[in-house]
Amino acid sequence: MTDSLQGKTAMVTGSSTGIGKAIALQLARCGAKIILHGRTNSEAINSVAEEISSLGSESTQVFADFSLIKSWDDFVGQAWSWQDNVDIWINNAGGDVLTGDWPDRDLQEKLQFLVQVDVTATLMLSRAAGERMKTSSSSGIAGAKSIINVGWDQAWQGMGGISGELFSTTKGAIMAMTKSLAQSYAPEVRVNCIAPGWIQTQWGEGASEYWDRRAKRESLMKRWGTPQDVAKVAAFLCSDEASFVSGQVLPVNGGFDFGHAD
Repeated sequence: MTDSLQGKTAMVTGSSTGIGKAIALQLARCGAKIILHGRTNSEAINSVAEEISSLGSESTQVFADFSLIKSWDDFVGQAWSWQDNVDIWINNAGGDVLTGDWPDRDLQEKLQFLVQVDVTATLMLSRAAGERMKTSSSSGIAGAKSIINVGWDQAWQGMGGISGELFSTTKGAIMAMTKSLAQSYAPEVRVNCIAPGWIQTQWGEGASEYWDRRAKRESLMKRWGTPQDVAKVAAFLCSDEASFVSGQVLPVNGGFDFGHAD
């Protein structure tokens, strides 16, 4: 995949940590210039920018809290202004209701937050970016531009409990909208969705013994996935090697083991 994204500019929302950070670094390794996004300026996002520089690529940073944002078009315009173009738009940012004081909050408050940060942001940013991509001067080539959304593998088969209900509702919506967005912006723009399984991000690193056993049991590979596993798939989907892939939801979960799921 080396140099497979040379000359391209990519936006990765939620790119200061976890899966977003891994995607930003992987796209930089493949030659892309990266627009990093975080809610606010932070040591974490500056560290990602330094890593991108060490890889020989360039980056810039834009900031917005998707739970408070007033204009999606303005945010996308800000991203476009850096290189006067964006070839790849990755909607990775998502709400976290599993850590901090969120577990103790009301269910409806959690749902409203996730709908805004995950569902509304993904749809509005996809539309705003898709319109610009479709009409840009270099987008006459079919599939030259790419949008990637992030869903959740268990939105397909379901998962009991409040967290399962919340994330299957919001991530399931993202997976469904991807197919419609792909039809809206074809043929210039390809829109696909990655559906990660048990990925060892910050929550996974501190997971209890029960969740550790469950994550390993439910994957045919018998291990947690890593942010790098997701990042490598993202790099493929937005490259020319995937120019005939659109409207797809691709699980990155090591193969789901239905025989041992709880």
